[in-house]
Amino acid sequence: MLKYLLFLFLVGALLTGCAKKNYFQETALAGNVVRTPGATYDSALVVAGKQYDKGWWHRLWWGKHYRKVWAQPVTLPVLDLAKTHGGLTPDELGGGFQTTSLTLKNKDGRQYALRSVDKNPADILPKGLRNTFLTNILRDQTSAAHPFGAAVVSSLAIGAKIPHSHPIYFYVPKDVKGLVENVSEFSDRVFLLEEKFEGKESLTDYFGKAKNLVSSEEFLENRFTQHGHLPDQNAFAKARLFDVLIGDWDRHQGQWQWAVYENGDKYTYAPVPKDRDQAFFKFSDGIVPWLASRSWAPLSKMKTFKPGVSNVKGYLQNAHFIDNQCLNEMTLEQWQTQAKQLQSQLTDAVIEKAVSELPLAVYNLTGEEITSNLKSRRDQLPQIAEQMYALYAQHVLVPGTDQVEEFVVERQEDGKTKVQVFQVPEDDKKKPVLSYERTFLPQETKSITLHGLGGKDNFKLTGKARKGILVNIYGGVAEDEVKDESSVSGASKKTRVYDTRIGIEVEGGKETKVKKTRDVSIHAFDREGL
Repeated sequence: MLKYLLFLFLVGALLTGCAKKNYFQETALAGNVVRTPGATYDSALVVAGKQYDKGWWHRLWWGKHYRKVWAQPVTLPVLDLAKTHGGLTPDELGGGFQTTSLTLKNKDGRQYALRSVDKNPADILPKGLRNTFLTNILRDQTSAAHPFGAAVVSSLAIGAKIPHSHPIYFYVPKDVKGLVENVSEFSDRVFLLEEKFEGKESLTDYFGKAKNLVSSEEFLENRFTQHGHLPDQNAFAKARLFDVLIGDWDRHQGQWQWAVYENGDKYTYAPVPKDRDQAFFKFSDGIVPWLASRSWAPLSKMKTFKPGVSNVKGYLQNAHFIDNQCLNEMTLEQWQTQAKQLQSQLTDAVIEKAVSELPLAVYNLTGEEITSNLKSRRDQLPQIAEQMYALYAQHVLVPGTDQVEEFVVERQEDGKTKVQVFQVPEDDKKKPVLSYERTFLPQETKSITLHGLGGKDNFKLTGKARKGILVNIYGGVAEDEVKDESSVSGASKKTRVYDTRIGIEVEGGKETKVKKTRDVSIHAFDREGL
């Protein structure tokens, strides 16, 4: 592997040289289009990024990608802040390492995000490397993303009944009114404008009786600190299947908002996906990207949108943390139900209509290929669901909260292991509430990790089995109790307890192995996906 990485390093240095100061196109206007200063226009002929259109030698080494699409002239509406969505005014400058974005508000307080279609990923590099060939490579590989893919995804999501934004592509001219203070960053470029689903003011009739829209950060904080805050796992599984369907590999926790539904003292969080920059990603069609995306290579997660999905593992890497929190109760049958539902909703007609949302000139370049690939991948959804289930069933994390829980583990004679989690109310007169239940199969699951987090939690294990699954128990920061009456055939111990020396009381049996330490980090728990 090392020799291949060294090879890529040398090739990159030889073929690209130092970072170019004037890498990006000077204007998005196509050809020799001349605009009269002060004049108003409803539309303009523009290109998203003509700098990505390279010759055959460059394409051989670095990939064909969507270079022709980036350089294809298309007619887009010109952004008029006074008329769009009832009138918009700038509110907050934002964006990640790659994207320039601006939050806009209309007169009703609804927020919209104006995001650059072209990216500048140089800032993800350490400062000392930003003037090297690596910057050229990162910038050039932006061409692997489809610049107009979000329009297709939105229409597909409508058919799949998955929450979504309604993106509109605009050309922002140099003299656009209302953006004077940010004119250097928001002028003469192609942008995407879409709703921001943040806060109660973003709720629409589409979300039904939802009480709020929150970030993953707020959802996870509520999930881990108090009872009754749980994700809609079926909806999240469906959304994740949709991600793989469209080839979107970048679905970390920052790519989700959550609609909050209240039922008494229970709160259900339904996923609302955002930022579809990597849909229909096309990466491994050049020598260097092909090598860099092999299963042993550092960019194996960058999967190319093809007719077949032979291995879904790469699609799960960036989302591993949020997937572990929101898919840990899903059975194979539930996964298959979501896959079949998605199949039935995404008919040929729905797919064809969605892809037709591309600008005509862009459709002529990529429309038929995307349509064919989507239909093929849709037909494979049950197999994709089975793969995703199998990967996440191997090692399952079941966390509690900072309040009191009772974890009940029943080892069954056939090797199955049933896990239940009960939330114990502060009021002793109220009965514990079942918040989690799943039966694990030994041929699928290697380990189950129970983490109490805070609160004085109780862990109870019972039952006898010929073959058992390893159960790891981390009590958490409070004083917890473990009672292990289970038994599994064989010499190895299948119940392992980890905590501080004074943080847990263990009534162990033949299956119990206890590790105690003075180091409080033994029960550390990542609540943010760091």
